[in-house]
Amino acid sequence: MHELSVARSLMDLVEDHVRRNGARRVTRIVVVVGVLSGVEPELLRRAFEVIKEGTVADSATLVIEMENLSIRCANCGAFEEKEELSVLCSRCGSPNTEVVRGEDLLLRSLEMELDEASQNLS
Repeated sequence: MHELSVARSLMDLVEDHVRRNGARRVTRIVVVVGVLSGVEPELLRRAFEVIKEGTVADSATLVIEMENLSIRCANCGAFEEKEELSVLCSRCGSPNTEVVRGEDLLLRSLEMELDEASQNLS
């Protein structure tokens, strides 16, 4: 399952942020999943539930925000956000388009509880 390795990579990022910020635990993780990213959101959620056990994110909520497909047509210059997964330009029908959004998998935000010692340093 591809999503298991994605969940492991996500946990590596989370743990890196926890170390850099001196956090005690993570309470909320928000990720953006593009419709063309190749990641199945429900499988990612299940994989993350397994990966997070026994970590600083053990009780964290994973929020997955879906990112629609956006394209720009090289022929007519149209820019459009699409519900369907077609990269054809709706205006002129050209396949000569560039994907602007919808392929990414991003860690958007983390909510963390800081250690008291870390809070006193600021």
